[in-house]
Amino acid sequence: MSPINSINLSRIFSKLDKNGDGLVCLDELKGFLDTIGIIASQEELELLLGKTGLDSIDFFFFYDAITKAYINKGSNYKHEDRENVFLENDLRKVFRVFDLNEDGFICCEELQRALSRLGLWDEQCGKDCKSMINVYDKNLDGKLDYEEFKDMMFDN
Repeated sequence: MSPINSINLSRIFSKLDKNGDGLVCLDELKGFLDTIGIIASQEELELLLGKTGLDSIDFFFFYDAITKAYINKGSNYKHEDRENVFLENDLRKVFRVFDLNEDGFICCEELQRALSRLGLWDEQCGKDCKSMINVYDKNLDGKLDYEEFKDMMFDN
C-alpha cells in the first residue's frame, strides 16, 4: 500500500479537526478509522495513544506507526495463511469504502467521492482519478474490480 504524502496527511488532519482547535479528538479519529474500515473502540484508541487527542505531529506519527505496522504485518502474511485471511478481509473492507454503490467495481466517480470524503480530492484529482484507474484497469472497462484494486493497493 502506498503511503499518503505529507500534504495529503495535513489535509486529512485539517478535515478531521472539525472545531479547528488544532487537535483531532478520539471521536474524530475513530470516525475516520471507521470510514476507512479500521474498527477500534474509543477505549482501545485511548489505551493505545495514552491521550484524548492528537495534534498534527502526533497524528503524523500515528499514521506512520499504523503504516509501518501494516507493512510489517503484510510481509508476515506471505508465511502464515491464517493472517493472510485477515489481510484479505481488511482489504475487502477498504474496497467497500470506495465501492459506494456496492456493484463490485470502483468507477472514477466513486473514487472521486471517496477521496473527497477523506479530504484528498481537489479539482486536479478529477483527471488523476481516471489516470489511476487506467493504470490498473487490466480489462480496460474503465473501472476497477477487486483484484485490480488489490494490485493497486500493493503496488510499490
